[in-house]
Parts: sequence; structure tokens; C-alpha cells
Amino acid sequence: MTVIDAVIDAPADETSVPRVMRGAPSSVSFKKLRKRLLRQTQEAVRRYAMDAPRKNGEPQKWLVCLSGGKDSYTLLALLLDLKWQGALKAELVACNLDQGQPGFPKHILPEYFAGLGVDHRIITEDTYSIVTDKVPKNKTYCSLCSRLRRGILYRVAREEGCDAIVLGHHRDDALETFMMNLFHGGRLAAMPPKLLNDEGDLLVLRPLMFSSEADIEKFAKALKFPIIPCNLCGSQEGLQRQSMKQMLDEWERRRPGRRAVMFRALQNVRPSHLADERIWDFEGLGRDGSGVSPAAAKHGADHPEQE
Repeated sequence: MTVIDAVIDAPADETSVPRVMRGAPSSVSFKKLRKRLLRQTQEAVRRYAMDAPRKNGEPQKWLVCLSGGKDSYTLLALLLDLKWQGALKAELVACNLDQGQPGFPKHILPEYFAGLGVDHRIITEDTYSIVTDKVPKNKTYCSLCSRLRRGILYRVAREEGCDAIVLGHHRDDALETFMMNLFHGGRLAAMPPKLLNDEGDLLVLRPLMFSSEADIEKFAKALKFPIIPCNLCGSQEGLQRQSMKQMLDEWERRRPGRRAVMFRALQNVRPSHLADERIWDFEGLGRDGSGVSPAAAKHGADHPEQE
């Protein structure tokens, strides 16, 4: 039995569960869901060395970003759960960026953080007016909104002395991004679980990368998170991401498990079977028996194979 199993299966009382889990259902189905999400999060942290200590041996400090949606609430809850169990070393600072959207309930997240006793920062920046002013009404706001939001979060992370900003993107987000890049961007790219920013001083981490949106939605409903809807991009119809989601939903309906297979493919890349000469030395293929460009060798590319 793992530490996670032992902790979750123990008799529940106010002292045997982390504060974020108090009031959670005691059903077997919820315990299984909690275990699954915790294991997936712990595995993502382990596999991608997210929680590696600083060079001086001190633990990292993470800025955990909450929008008020189900994904980011679940992210914080699972990290606090792992932290409470001693399975996560990083120090956590929760952060919400109030973007000035009309009707945004400013009190919800500060009260939620205070109730959990979590260190937190609330940042107010009117990016809403900038986005709605710069982007025509018939265009999507997501790209500009995301860039503005990311820049502000980087600044806050530096002010807090953090090593990383931590986001609630999950497996389905990665697959939708992959599909958008494939069909609209003409490139093979998704969301990496771990990324170094352009300045080279902050990491971007996605610990929910192995978790499905369906599980996260069940978890959020069970814990009754005070969800805050997005009144900016969420109000626009016909977004490319939504069409990709619908396509994946249809594939999953016809062939259950298709999403899981597709995500495994993102972890099992064969550069020699693609056509990008930047990561595979097609010109030199066969001359020395390797055919691997420096970039491919650096990233552990596979060796040439017969079709």
C-alpha cells in the first residue's frame, strides 16, 4: 500500500485530512478518484523533475495560478493534499489575477484562500479593457489575453521569489492544443508539462498533464469549489479550441480510450519518421550510421528504422 492509499483509506476526521479535503464525500468512488488524481499529479511531478531542489538544496517556491475555474481549483487542492502528505517539497503561493472583467466576484478567491490558510496574492490589472479594445469583436480574445496574463504572472513570480508558475492545464488541454496546431498552425506541438521561459529565469509547470478533464470535473463538483465563470473568452462562440474539443469528444464516443492513446503518442515521438530536417539529419543519413542531428541527439531522438 502506498502512502497515498494509506492516508486516504484511514478513518476520516478533522485531523486526518488536509483542510482542502474537509467536507469531501466519504464514498468509495470519490476515494478512488482522489487517489487517481493524486497519483497522476505525483507521477507528473516525478517524471518531469518539477520538484527538484534549488542548487543550494532549498525547496523550490511555486506560484500556483488560480483563475477560479475547475482546473485551477483542482490543481491547488491536489498540490495541498500532496504537500500535507509530505509528498511534495515545493513551497506554494496561490495567486489570482483579477483582470477587470465586468461582474467579476472579487471576494470569492480571497475568502477561499483565507479559509484554507494558504499564502496568496491577489493582483488587479485591467487587461479586459486592453483586450476588448485591441481585438475586433468577431475575433477571439484568448491569444492576447493569455500573453498579457502570462507577463503579469511572471512579474509576480519574480516579486515573490518563485522558481515557477504552476498552471492547471490537463491532458485534454494538451490534446486540443495539439489538434489546433496540426489543423490550423501546420506544426506538431502541444503543451509541454515543463517549460523554461524565454528569459531563462522561470519554469512553467503543468502537474495535471496526466489527468483527464472528466475526472477533474467530477472532483471539482464533489468538493463544491466556488467556480467563477470566465466572462471574456467564455462568452465567444465558435472558438477553434471548442471545435477541437467537440472533435475529440466524438472520437472518444466512437472509440472509448482514444484520448489516452493520443496522449501516449505525445510521449512516444519518432523524429526519424517525420520530415523535419532540423531535428533529423536526413542529408547525412547513412554516412556514419547515425543520421541524428545535434538537436535530435540532445533530446534523445530515436535511430533510423526500416519502414
